[in-house]
Amino acid sequence: MASVRDEVGVYEYSGGIVGPGIEPAATVRNGGIIRTGTPPGCWGPMITPKFQGGHEVTRPVLVEGAEVGDAIAIRLRKVRVTSLATSSGVMEFVDGRYLGDPFVAKLCPACGTTSPGSHIEGVGDDAVHCDHCGAEVSAFRFSNGYVIVLDRENQVSLTVSKEVAEVLAQDAKVNAALPDTSGQHSILSLARADISGLAARMRPFLGNIGTSPSRDLPDSHNAGDFGSFLLDAPHGYSFTQEELDRHKTDGHMDTNSVREGAILICPVKVPGGGIYMGDMHAQQGNGEVAGHATDVAGEVELQVEVIKGLALDGPMLLQNADDLPFLARPMDAGEQSAIRRLGQKYGQAEIEDNAPITFIGSGPNLNDATKNGLDRAARITGISYEEVMNRATIAGSIEISRLPGVVRVTFMCPKSILSRLGILHLVEEQYGSTQ
Repeated sequence: MASVRDEVGVYEYSGGIVGPGIEPAATVRNGGIIRTGTPPGCWGPMITPKFQGGHEVTRPVLVEGAEVGDAIAIRLRKVRVTSLATSSGVMEFVDGRYLGDPFVAKLCPACGTTSPGSHIEGVGDDAVHCDHCGAEVSAFRFSNGYVIVLDRENQVSLTVSKEVAEVLAQDAKVNAALPDTSGQHSILSLARADISGLAARMRPFLGNIGTSPSRDLPDSHNAGDFGSFLLDAPHGYSFTQEELDRHKTDGHMDTNSVREGAILICPVKVPGGGIYMGDMHAQQGNGEVAGHATDVAGEVELQVEVIKGLALDGPMLLQNADDLPFLARPMDAGEQSAIRRLGQKYGQAEIEDNAPITFIGSGPNLNDATKNGLDRAARITGISYEEVMNRATIAGSIEISRLPGVVRVTFMCPKSILSRLGILHLVEEQYGSTQ
């Protein structure tokens, strides 16, 4: 039996797949710490044909005592960018270079090799070449792309010109801060620079973090929207809808409030849970409208806690107070006093003791994702579906995490329910214990 450690460092990655077939890196004690350095997600793995998923996440870490049907709370203690620059943009597929899904089943159009080894030659759209025959081999192109430099100290960033982008591409791995054990090509090598001089703030978060699904699947497809691409797929990771719903854990959320200070609560679908993480973004507005954001390398530190008997289907989130929608922010002392006076005026003695909670929902589109989030909230809390709708309307919000289909369902939930679920201590740690 593997030794159980109080602190675990994991600096090896899974090559684009998550699930029980990936050997765990270690086992951490309940309450212990996990540290890692994550490679960029999305574009680097996308242009690296050997990857069978769109990200490069860590090998899983098991948590002592976590059993199927439990949940694991993950405190995000540190989420820091290490890249000096990155590149991203709107994608296009290149016909003839994949089987069904370019994220999962890439192939060389010249020699027909599937998931071929590859290397970088030069700079630009045609920089990725097959190791077997030398042909240009990337299955992806930018329809509009940019290179962006990052000021990690002041948390600001700036897109650069083609000339600057080509200079950065000459030392792409260093500027991207790719970990030594990373297997991806740096997207900086393409030097696509359609937007020059656009300034933006940074607010880093993890786009793919959670527990291992109970069947191997591509890391970028561990959600209801991207996962729908696996339905009856012509490659080795084909799923039915029932299988996808049963096995996935919705780790690929692209939810910009899964950042330093947040607490994420994830389902356990394999013994030990299998905590993995990756796909850090330097910034992203709600919705990831372009399909991809600013994927960066970064440093992450997590603390884990097993929540016994909390059987989840997908993640719950305790956001930082600043990230909560306005209507779900706990009321301050002045507002609470006004509420008491309002109740007295109309003879309403009962005032609910509650706190905000967020459920992640996913599906092929936003309507399906919203229904999934509402269903999960109703099923876990025991509140009726219709009441959850009302609560999210007047004391919460539905927010887009990613197009085409990941949302946040946030509402004020009675503390008696949060106590029954075994998470009241986490909620009060995050938001305070007073009404």
